[in-house]
Amino acid sequence: MIRMSLGALALALPLSAAAAPESYTLDPYHTYPHFAVDHLGVSTMWGRFDKSSGKFMLDRAAKKGSLELTVETASISTGDNDKGGRPRARDEHLRSADFFNVAEFPRMTYKADSVKFDGDAVAEVSGQLTLLGVTRPLTLKMERWVCKDHPFSKKPMCGGNASGTLKRSDFGMKYGIGGIGDELRLYVEFEGLRD
Repeated sequence: MIRMSLGALALALPLSAAAAPESYTLDPYHTYPHFAVDHLGVSTMWGRFDKSSGKFMLDRAAKKGSLELTVETASISTGDNDKGGRPRARDEHLRSADFFNVAEFPRMTYKADSVKFDGDAVAEVSGQLTLLGVTRPLTLKMERWVCKDHPFSKKPMCGGNASGTLKRSDFGMKYGIGGIGDELRLYVEFEGLRD
């Protein structure tokens, strides 16, 4: 009887280990969504969001995964919070209805359930971005993907750098197009610890 139970256990272990999806929680202190946009055809303006949260799931054996990222739009920062002699600072303007309309839309979300792998590494994530109440497809390409044990906590972690592009006018953000670029380049540097 004991021999039979051990045999059944030995058969079950490899199957459960191979089929187990892994869940990760994004580290809000090491996850950094930011963007670049053309300004007056002269320079590139950079902005970031200081507050975000999310989770991702990986099933490496099945080459599947998913991602949910929530960004607090009021946390936008371009380094211009001092209005000086102007009616408002740039960051204040970006929070207004002309741009991110944070009073009505305090969050933007990205949900993806299509993941492409290159060997064991995630190469691309495709999903839906919801911004200003409008949902459109967005693909993020992984420029870097690493999984290893965290050097201090020793917990398994994965992270890297992702990027993609979108047209802000597709989401109804049309203020200043012509002087301010329509195309936004998105970048997300992220780290997630396994749950």
